[in-house]
This record gives sequence, C-alpha cells and structure tokens, in this order.
Amino acid sequence: MYFKQFYLGCLAHASYLIGSDGEAAVVDPQRDIEQYIQEAEALGLKIRYVIETHLHADFVSGHRELAERTGAQIVFGARAGAEFEHYAAKDGDVLKLGKISLRILETPGHTPEGICIVVEEDGKPMKVLTGDTLFIGDVGRPDLVAARGYTPQQMAGMLYDSLHEKLLKLPDEVEVYPAHGAGSLCGRSLSKETSSTIGEQKRLNYALRVADREEFIRMMTTDLPEVPAYFPKDAEINRTGAVPLDQIKRPEALTPAQVKTCGALILDVRSAAAFGAGHVPGAMNIGLSGQFASWAGTLIPIGKPIVIVAENEAGVDEAMIRLARVGHESVIGYLDGGMYAWNQAGFAVATIEQITVADLKDKLTEGIQLIDVRRPAEYAKGRVPTAINIPLADLQKRIGEIDRGRPTAVICQSGYRSSAATSILAASSDFVQLYNVTGGTSAWMAAGYEVTESAACVS
Repeated sequence: MYFKQFYLGCLAHASYLIGSDGEAAVVDPQRDIEQYIQEAEALGLKIRYVIETHLHADFVSGHRELAERTGAQIVFGARAGAEFEHYAAKDGDVLKLGKISLRILETPGHTPEGICIVVEEDGKPMKVLTGDTLFIGDVGRPDLVAARGYTPQQMAGMLYDSLHEKLLKLPDEVEVYPAHGAGSLCGRSLSKETSSTIGEQKRLNYALRVADREEFIRMMTTDLPEVPAYFPKDAEINRTGAVPLDQIKRPEALTPAQVKTCGALILDVRSAAAFGAGHVPGAMNIGLSGQFASWAGTLIPIGKPIVIVAENEAGVDEAMIRLARVGHESVIGYLDGGMYAWNQAGFAVATIEQITVADLKDKLTEGIQLIDVRRPAEYAKGRVPTAINIPLADLQKRIGEIDRGRPTAVICQSGYRSSAATSILAASSDFVQLYNVTGGTSAWMAAGYEVTESAACVS
C-alpha cells in the first residue's frame, strides 16, 4: 500500500493519496490539485476515486477539477446532496483499490453527510481517515452551517453515536488520520500532531473520555466560537463544485494612482515588520507567513474587491492561490512595484509602531491599554495581567468597546494576528496611538514576566 499525507499549514488541512497495484484515491483534496496528479503519475498510479469526507466549510475543494482531469469518480456521503455526478456512499460500502479496500462508515455529527474511511489490507483495518469527525485531541464542532436543519444539540448527539458506536470500536492499533490539525476552526482544541491511533485517542482526547451522552452534548455545545462568515459560502461552493483555478482571472498590475482611487480593500500580505514600517493607509495586513487563507476568509467578506500589496509578483501569485482556497475570487489587481512605487509616487504612508514585550512592560506602568486578540482558550491559559480579550475574529464588530483616546497595544501569541488586528483598528477608528507587540505572549512568558491564568476553557 502507498499512503501519503499532504499537509497545508495555511489552512491546517490534511489531504491524502492512497494507492495499490496501479490504482489510487485522493481524499479531501485542496483546491490546487497539481501535486496529487504529479505524485500519482510519478508512482504509476491512476486516480480512480476522489473522496470527500464531508462538505468542507473552511476551504474550497478541487474535487471537480481533479475528477475531470483524471477521469476519477467523486465520492460523497449519501446525504451530501452534491449537485454533480458522484457516487453517494452509504455505511458499509467498499471501494476497491488493488489489494486494499476502503470501507465507508457514515459518521454524522460534524455534518449530517460526514463519512470516515477505513483502509483495510487483507481484511484487517490499518488506518482510518476521519475527516472532521475525530481530530487528534478533539472532535468536530456540531454547529457549522453544513448541518443546516439540525440543532447543535442534535448534531452533537449524532457525533457521540458516530464516535462510540463506530470509530471507537475499531482496534486500538488502527492509525487515525484527520482532515485538520491545530489552527482549524472546525474544532476547538486540536493537537499539532497530524496522526495518532484509536488507542491513543481513547486515552488522551478529552472529548472521548466523556462517557455520558448528555454530558458530551452539553460540553460540545457550550462556549462555541462564532462560525466564520465564509463557512456557509465555501460549503455551497463544494456542493456545486468550484471552477478550475486557471479559469480565475489574474489580477491587473495597477499604478499607485489607480490603487489610491480603486475603492477596493487593500490587502497587504507582507510581514508585520514590513507593514509596520510603511503601508498604504487603510490597508489590512494578513501576512503570507501565517494562516493566511483562514484569516483572509474570516476577516474579508467573500466577493469583496481586493487589491494586493506584496513584496513581489511571486507574492501576488501565492496570495491569489491561497485566497482562492477559501473562495476569494475577486482580486482585481495588485500594486505594481509594491510600496517602493507607492513611495516614489509621493503618496502618504501609514506606519504601526512595533514594540517588544520589554517596551510593553514599561508602557503598562504608564496606563497603556492592552488588547489580546487570541482565542478565549489561549487567553485563559496565560495572559498579560491587564490584557482585555477581544478575539481577532470578533474585532471588527467590537471596536466600539475599545477606548480610542488611550494609547493601545495589541498582542497575540507571536505578533502575526496582532498585526492584522492593529491594521483593522487603524483603518476603522481614529486611535490616538497603536502598537503591535512583537513576539507576543510567547515572548512575554519567555521573559519571565507576570502571567495570569483563568479556569480551563475549551472554546
């Protein structure tokens, strides 16, 4: 058996290529599909199936393009209602690939149509691809839009049954391969590990240690983070099938004067340091170095016209692909020549002062306001004592809670999300002074400064 995990850090997304005796299947592909085709061709494998464990809400899949280019059959759970030709898989169905079998388990809970795939060799289960039903260290959220028509409580009950009646009955040594890792919003406490075993998860996964069904339902439906606005749009794109990437028009090179008057959202994809040193006034900073795609999907409405500012054209192309992965296809242009051209044109340049945690410690004695934009669970585990928690995903609608008349510093775990946050604050309100804390809470803790913790939180 040939088995490979493709991990896309930008979306904390795992996809898979499984092969045997010249035949292969791709599971949960990302939108840009060339890597699967190249890998299969290099190994002499013909892709027979493109399998989706569910209608993904957090990214756009390339299943239709991959099937069209390879002649493969698309496989979805029977309840997906996909609007194109596909095989509607039911519980117990078996897909053959050479000497191995892919046995389908219907596992509703994260979504109604969710399936898991048990990879069997010589009749023995070896691996299980769990999609968003079972993660490493967590389980899927029961409240996302693909579950339309059901309450989170109903979905959580289905999830409990799928876990305890199906997945946890697999042998302990069966390897677990989910569709996402740490950073995905499809769960709450995902591990950085990208694989495990059933036995390890029984011992270590907090959600699997809850034996009582009603307690599980209560836990899984309490303090859930808000569903990002792009999730329902991506789920519907996946239901109908996305257009091939090469059909998306490449953005035009725009002069500084054109950018200044275009009326589009200016998306600066450079590092926090470069952005802070000088940027187009009003620009939003989401750096390519982090989880760019998921934050672009969360912070920018799908369909909003976008103009990119990057270090070079390679950065523009990279941003285009990564935006398309979450359904953004409305990039109308990019700043030709980048910030150098903007400066040469003589237009105003905005800055955000970058400060270290040592600088922050000094400024806190002067009464500076500190906003922590991490998720509640991160905030609870350890924070600067005076920090106010407003998660980045909520910031745009909660700006009114922040005193614009006080100098304000923004902190996250490392400085990536806080740079995005300071760009939003700078563009949205007239703050007297803004600072981005480089190194974030990690650097604060490493310096040995005082830390406050809260009660355990899994949101």
